Amino acid sequence: MHIKFPFDSHKPIAGEACIDIDKPVDDVFQYVGENFFENYPKWAVEIVDFEPLDGKEVFIGAKAKQIRNDNNGEIESVFEITEYQPKSKLIFQGLTQPYKHSYLLEAIQEDRRPTRLTFRFEFLELEVFMRPFEKLIRCAIEDGAENTVENIRNLILVECN
Repeated sequence: MHIKFPFDSHKPIAGEACIDIDKPVDDVFQYVGENFFENYPKWAVEIVDFEPLDGKEVFIGAKAKQIRNDNNGEIESVFEITEYQPKSKLIFQGLTQPYKHSYLLEAIQEDRRPTRLTFRFEFLELEVFMRPFEKLIRCAIEDGAENTVENIRNLILVECN
């Protein structure tokens, strides 16, 4: 007998946030993209240990290992850069956990300030027993996305003067 659930356990749960940063897109991408392995632990404050596995250069296929402090304890995962387009985007996806981070940049005015940064976090799969909590999880993801873009903006404004 096949049991049909009222939800799809493979449907991603995502949260997204945007922020305008009063810097040119080159500066923002340098901080977020080119220097990702150096700066990521600064804005992802829940990281307790982080190790680039292929050196500090950012390229498609580069991997890193992280340990994040989550409500339920520490969670270790390995991720891989899946998309990297200068001045435009950086996307990485978990190899050992089903998640995806996207950092998208857009110059609001050609070669001028500000730069719009959009961060999107997705759980690509959620265990069936967690599906009843989907709304709570989505709210937590959205709060986390807001914190992420705020952290990035604040760090860029302080460190890139």
